[in-house]
Amino acid sequence: MKLVMINDCAFVGATLLKYLPEDLEKQHIIRSRSFWDKTSGIALKILKSKGDIFHVNYLLQDCYLASKFGKKPLIGHAHGSDLRDQLKKKKWSWMIKNNLKKCNKIIVAQPTILDQALEFNDTAEYFPIPYDPEIFFPKPIPENNESKNVFLASSHNFKNKGTDKLLEAVACISEPIKIKSFASGKDLKDAKNLARKLNLKIDFIQNVPHNRMNKLYWESNLVLGSSGIGQLDTIAIEAMACGRPVIHSILKKYFPECPIEQLVSIDQTSQLIYKLLFDKKDRKQRIKNQLSYVESTHQATILSKKLFKIYNELKK
Repeated sequence: MKLVMINDCAFVGATLLKYLPEDLEKQHIIRSRSFWDKTSGIALKILKSKGDIFHVNYLLQDCYLASKFGKKPLIGHAHGSDLRDQLKKKKWSWMIKNNLKKCNKIIVAQPTILDQALEFNDTAEYFPIPYDPEIFFPKPIPENNESKNVFLASSHNFKNKGTDKLLEAVACISEPIKIKSFASGKDLKDAKNLARKLNLKIDFIQNVPHNRMNKLYWESNLVLGSSGIGQLDTIAIEAMACGRPVIHSILKKYFPECPIEQLVSIDQTSQLIYKLLFDKKDRKQRIKNQLSYVESTHQATILSKKLFKIYNELKK
């Protein structure tokens, strides 16, 4: 059997490919940054591809092309924004609806978008985001008596990530805290201005390759994800897998088993930050619960077997 994986999202496709059976022939078609590859180039690659299973990440142009070129059986893998945001936009909604209907199987990376997918394709199911256990695994938390290290791991987007609320929550704590954050996101300038206003000292760093994110988690006492739309994303999952307590807002009705909170106020978030930084007992229990959750639900070795079963069922 040959699998053709098209596109990717936050290394989900690459991670799953790594742990699929070795005797499965694999081809990964991805876009480079060149204009040609973003337009006609990717279309030509999809057209020329030959395989027994076609798995497309995002229900946008690449999925539409694969469907039009008759690539079957076709799995459409929705990752969040394609159904959460683009489905509402006239420019893309017709294409996404067409892709949902034409795919032989739909999997969604967020349970928050499952109902939208099921409206157009009754094969849709929730398929959790995987993490690579060879890269993201637990290490002891560094002991630092002078100050605590907090890593704000999301890019700065006040509307979708709520990073402004997280900064305000940290500012409520009087104990010395060192904050590290990426110098990225559409609201980076506003985040820097807010940090100055709140008298927060933040080390804004450049983005790092995905396989080096683990070091940023390991050097931290606490990882802050986002306080925005309430979905469980790659950052939170990988940070939990690294054995770090994570604060990240989720919609609990969609993630009832996940041991993190639905954040509703800056005061609640600030109290939680303080507790996980300075209460050793709570921190230890939090890490234990989060590790247990991600290892059983999001580990790539488990999810790749589930995905391979889906492939085999489609081939029957």
